[in-house]
Amino acid sequence: MHQALNKNKLFVKEHTGVFKAANSYDIFDLETKEMLMECREPGLGFFTKLFRFTKYKAMTPFDIIISANGAPIVNVKRGVTFIRSVVSVFGETGEQVGTLRKIFKLFKPSFEILSLSGEKLGVLEGNFVGWDFTIKSNDGEVLATISKKWAGAGKELFTSADNYAIIIADTVKENDPIRVLIFGAIMSIDMVLKEH
Repeated sequence: MHQALNKNKLFVKEHTGVFKAANSYDIFDLETKEMLMECREPGLGFFTKLFRFTKYKAMTPFDIIISANGAPIVNVKRGVTFIRSVVSVFGETGEQVGTLRKIFKLFKPSFEILSLSGEKLGVLEGNFVGWDFTIKSNDGEVLATISKKWAGAGKELFTSADNYAIIIADTVKENDPIRVLIFGAIMSIDMVLKEH
């Protein structure tokens, strides 16, 4: 596992632009402000680009590659979806490590985090109107929080409303495969839940 995935305090900055079909983000160390990773959506097809500018944007497929120093370390993919979003998450060697499956809960956007064999490992839950999310294990332990409310070093450097902080709990061990799924969940929030 790449060392960038072992950082616990991160900051995601979305690239903004007019008539931008592909999504693009940079991930920084929240404390040092050093850019650690890039998230890009490189091979968008013509029809996907076209539908990204319609009311069907949330149904379009995506293939986000998170890279560090130019090398892919996480890949987050979803095909065309109509009802229930299922996102596949792959590690740096290209092997699938698990999936994220959208759960229907009234006023509470949620995903189940599943292992490759389909075993439930945890859940990603958020609030209906805000940008506060929590990733929890099956026993309720908080593994990570994602929020648009941050303080300290990130606040001075980043001010756009498209940015958010990620705090991974110290109890999540380095090189634990759940870290790959946490990063997949983070990208899924923006691509599935917030792209309406």
